[in-house]
Amino acid sequence: MVQKVTVQALVDGGKASAGPPIGPALGPTGVNLYQVVQKINELTAKFKGLKVPVTIIVNPEDKSFEIEVGLPPTSALILSELGVEKGSKDAKQSKVGNLSMDAIVRIAKMKSEKLFANSLEAAVRTILGTCLSMGVTVEGKNPKEIQKEILEGKYKELLSKA
Repeated sequence: MVQKVTVQALVDGGKASAGPPIGPALGPTGVNLYQVVQKINELTAKFKGLKVPVTIIVNPEDKSFEIEVGLPPTSALILSELGVEKGSKDAKQSKVGNLSMDAIVRIAKMKSEKLFANSLEAAVRTILGTCLSMGVTVEGKNPKEIQKEILEGKYKELLSKA
């Protein structure tokens, strides 16, 4: 049985290249780098502007390959929604932006598989916790207030149709 080669890399969504880290790692396998890079860019295009983890699995015998795309970190998705480069240095005192509940739900849906949350509501509350630590308000409020409102049932309709 042939030993497959696995390469893990962090690439810019839709902008992978045959340079480091992919090219040098895959060069010795003889796989067509152009095809690998094209496939990575196709699969990560929806994450433009974000760092995306990818795993490339190559069979050196027949030069075939598979690509598995991970999800960017929750904080990167939040920053992307806000259009800012980083979170607040002092989340209690200074805020870097405000998100809508629709944006929070969208991020929660993307990340739900990786969050170990047993419901969309739990995933949303987890995302709100990340917002709190980054200095991001939601609907103009402290994310803790929104978490409390969710527990009180205020967003039940939004979370049920999502």
